[in-house]
Amino acid sequence: MNVGDPAPDFSLPGAGGEAVSLATLKGKKVVLYFYPKDDTSGCTKEAIEFNALRDKFAKAKTAVVGMSPDSAKSHDKFRAKYELAFPLASDETKETLSAYGVWVEKSMYGRKYMGVERSTFLIDATGKIAKIWRKVKVPGHAEEVLEAAKAI
Repeated sequence: MNVGDPAPDFSLPGAGGEAVSLATLKGKKVVLYFYPKDDTSGCTKEAIEFNALRDKFAKAKTAVVGMSPDSAKSHDKFRAKYELAFPLASDETKETLSAYGVWVEKSMYGRKYMGVERSTFLIDATGKIAKIWRKVKVPGHAEEVLEAAKAI
């Protein structure tokens, strides 16, 4: 995936029984952020940072969507626990994660395994990728994404 490429469409189950689809957000800018696991420290901090800026993203005509391989039921608990006000998509098949190139081989303590590379894609109102952040460090990331969303 590169800047300027069309963002791969998806339609996935989300928290609260809602379907989360890129097609339904056409005409809006979209922040699509990929995270490894609900209710872990880094993922929780990232979700809380995006949630805290939701009004500013709305003013910038930008929707925020989080995605992980966790189940919709797990997303329900995560959203409720932290009062998250944006959709969380569940990609248990990992098809969308793979399409965006974020389902990758990782290594911890010498052990190799497949997992989500924390990444964010800013998609413009026409459905093209405007900016990509890979191997995201959480502190200040949501603010950086907001500034980029305001600029397009």
